[in-house]
Amino acid sequence: MQEQYSVGIYARLSRDDERAGESVSIENQKEMLARYVREQGWTLYDYYCDDGVSGTTFAEVR
Repeated sequence: MQEQYSVGIYARLSRDDERAGESVSIENQKEMLARYVREQGWTLYDYYCDDGVSGTTFAEVR
């Protein structure tokens, strides 16, 4: 018996892709991860994104 999971997807900005609006990197991550969630038979609860702040900085986002 397979357990049922409700999962969230987390995506963050790539330093190589800093354009105005939602980055291509975020769009690609969301698409790829949503596909993976579907393939596993899980339920997608929500997307969580840090767009506009790269992982190369320790600046706090408010």
